[in-house]
Parts: sequence; structure tokens; C-alpha cells
Amino acid sequence: MGYYPRVRAKKHLANFTSYPTIEGPAKPLNFFGYKAGMISVFAKNAHEKSVSFGQDTTMPATVIECPPVKIFGARVYGKTHYGLKVLGEATIDKVDKHFRKRHVSFKKKGKKKKEEKKYAGFGDLEKFKAEAQKIVLLAEIRASETAFGKKKSDIAEITLGGSLENQFVFAKEKFGKELRITDVFGPQQFIDVKAVDKGKGFQGPVKRFGVKVHRPKAKKHRYVGSISPWHPPTVMWTVPRPGQMGYQTRTELNKRILAIDNDVSLVNPSGGFSQYGIVKSEYIVVLGSVPGAPKRPISMRVNVRPIALTHKKFTDIKMPFGNIEEKKTAKETAEIDAQ
Repeated sequence: MGYYPRVRAKKHLANFTSYPTIEGPAKPLNFFGYKAGMISVFAKNAHEKSVSFGQDTTMPATVIECPPVKIFGARVYGKTHYGLKVLGEATIDKVDKHFRKRHVSFKKKGKKKKEEKKYAGFGDLEKFKAEAQKIVLLAEIRASETAFGKKKSDIAEITLGGSLENQFVFAKEKFGKELRITDVFGPQQFIDVKAVDKGKGFQGPVKRFGVKVHRPKAKKHRYVGSISPWHPPTVMWTVPRPGQMGYQTRTELNKRILAIDNDVSLVNPSGGFSQYGIVKSEYIVVLGSVPGAPKRPISMRVNVRPIALTHKKFTDIKMPFGNIEEKKTAKETAEIDAQ
């Protein structure tokens, strides 16, 4: 039931609806990026209970480009009889031209002064503190900072952890500024990913559900032998049927972040990634695969199911086109020599 209905996703950007409860200072709990492709990473296995503990190993990893997002607004939610509802929101006055491709009429003013509408600033949100349950940031995911050709910005909410008072302070500090991937996640941390997977169109039951192909003498081969009895004369939803396959929202839990860096020479292959191109801005390297095709926006959040930090742990991580530690050491040495 967790995979039904198998229909096309309503939008290409998947959003999380639940987040872990985190005490202490306010901190963003989710971030967004674009899937570039996969690489092979070399490292030493530091998981003590693993068979290959202490040995050098090769792992498949996914590169997700995460350009800085622009915080163009904030939104306050309050509790009602119908769940959480928006009490009010505030946005900045001027946005990027690529943002207006997504929202053409963003704060568009009339020709006459009396037709001009006064829009709320962040200070106007203070009056909702008594009724507020949480405050979220409105983020512009700037695809124009990447090199794969997309210009129109994606828009999403960034949820904050911590007390409500700390959330207001953090939102006021970041209002109209940039937020980077390093402000949310760190190396060796576990995250959850959510995205719309590859679309495969209309497929039959053999490919869609793995139904066994019939013997050569059968009249038909790639179909279900019997879809229902005479009584009751109905086809149950559990019977494999042809239909849409792929382009559905999928979530994967506890993905290890191997590296977060802005040195693109470590991951960019010669000629760039297939169907994506080169990585230009900050990126993260995640152990294993991630749902979605190249260029697909990926949603990431702090993991909701805690897992031991020693699980799937690796040291001496080396990228296919260089070693992170060696690169940083060489860079520090060059700076010292320059001084």
C-alpha cells in the first residue's frame, strides 16, 4: 500500500511532510540540490562489524550539486481545527529575474499610487508569535547557478528545528540572504532523500510487477493468467495490471554523506557527467544511489530514524579524480607559502 497509487507525480519537486524534533538552537532541517550522476569512491572501511573492516574498498556514490539558495521570505503556521494553516507570510521586495519566470506577478504594482499594495515585512510576523506553531523559510533554489541549462528557479520551504523563539531569531537573520549546504549538513552525517524517480511510461505487468512469462506453447506470454474469479465478478487492486511505471515520488532513509566540498575538480569527469554536464558550485557526495534521473531536484532532510554513526563509516576517502585531504593540504601549503 505504500506504493499505491502508481500514478505520475503531481510535481517534479518532492517535499518532505514530516521532520525530526530537534532541541536547542534553531537550525535548518532540509535542503535541496540537483542530481548530477554517480562516481566510484575509494576509502578504508571503518565499520568494525563489517567483514571488510580496515580494508580499502570501492563504493558507488552519487554527486548532488547544491547551489546556495536565496531566502526570499518567511511563513508562519498556526494550529487550527483543520491542521496547520498559514497565519501570515513576509517576502523581500526585489527578486531575481529567474524567480519571475516561476512567479510572473510577484509583488507587481499598479500604475497608480492608490492601487499599490503594501506588502508585509518580517516585522509584521511578530504579531503571530502567540498563535504560531512554527516558522519556515521560503527558499529560491537557483538552477541558474548550475551548468545543465535550466534557468527557471524552483521554490520550496525550509523547515527549522529548535524552539519557536530561536526559529524567529534565525529566520530574521537569514531573511533576504543566502543559505548554503554547509549550514545544514556535515560530512559523515546520515540524511534522508526524496525525489521523483525515472519515468518509464506505460508498461505491462511483466516489467511493472515482475510477473512470470508464460511457457512457449501458451496463447499469450506477457500477461496475468487469471485476473479474477467469476464470483465475485470484480478485479482486485492486488492483481498486477498494466499502467504507468516510474515518475513517482520515492523516499530513501539513512544515506551517508561522504563529502561536502566546493572543489569541483575532485568529481568532474572529463567532459562532465552524462546528461548533466559539469558541476559548478558546491556539492555533496552520498553513499549509494539516489532516486531520480540526472537534473532532477533532490530533497534532503535530517534523518528521522537515528542510526549508529559507526554504521557504514569510511575513512581516507579518495575521489576518482583526487584525494580530498591531499587537495586541502596542498591548498593550505600554497596559502602559507604565499604569506
